[in-house]
Amino acid sequence: MLKKKPSAILFDLDGTIADTALDLAATLNHLLSTSGRNEIHHDLIRNMVGEGARALIKKGYEYNGEILEDQELEVLHDQYINYYQSHIADKTVLFPGVIRMLDTIIKQNIPLAICTNKSDELTHLLLKELKIFNYFNVITCGNSFSFKKPDPRHLISTCALMKADPKGAIMVGDSINDIEAAKRAGMLSVGVSFGYTETPITKLFPHLIINNFDEFFDAINKLTPHTRVV
Repeated sequence: MLKKKPSAILFDLDGTIADTALDLAATLNHLLSTSGRNEIHHDLIRNMVGEGARALIKKGYEYNGEILEDQELEVLHDQYINYYQSHIADKTVLFPGVIRMLDTIIKQNIPLAICTNKSDELTHLLLKELKIFNYFNVITCGNSFSFKKPDPRHLISTCALMKADPKGAIMVGDSINDIEAAKRAGMLSVGVSFGYTETPITKLFPHLIINNFDEFFDAINKLTPHTRVV
C-alpha cells in the first residue's frame, strides 16, 4: 500500500507492464526475412522498441544498411500490423508482480492509466489478450493526440482525462521517452531496470529505480518530499 496516495499512476506498456520483446522481434524479423533482409537477434531488438511500430521498422532496416522512403515504410507498416495483430500475445507475458501491484493500487482507489506510444488498436488488443484492460481508467496511445512521449503533454493530457493533478501523479516506465516526459511534466518518475532502452535506466536518472514490481510500494514509501523535486 502507498502511504501517501498519488493523484494517479501512469504506466508505459512495452518493457514496463508487459514483456513484449519476443513478439515484436518476431514481427520485425518476419518483415525482414520475407523481404530478403537479415534478421536481427531479439536481444538487439529489445532496445529498438519504445517509439512505435514505424520507428521500429525504420531501425530494423537501418540495421541492414537501408534508409526507407516514406511510401516503402507505409507498405511495411501495414504488413507489420497485419502480422503482429495475429501474433500479439504468442510469447508476450506480464512481468512478475504486475497483477498483485495493480490489485493493491485498485484497492486504494488510485486512478490508473496506460500511457504508451503503441497505437490504440494494438494497445487495446494486447491489454485484452493479457486480461488487464479493465484495470485502467484511461488508456492513451501514440495516436491519441497530436503529440506523444517524450512530449510531456502526453502525460499531462492523460492526467486531465482522469481529472488528476500531474504534479501529484507517478509515471512508471523503462525508457527515455517515459522518464523525460515525466520530468518535464513535473511528475514523479519511476524507472524499471528490466525494460527496453538504448540508454541504461541508471543514466536516465529517474527519481527511483525498481528491479521488480514487488519493490514498487516500499520504494515509493521511502521517498522523502524533496526527492520529488524535478
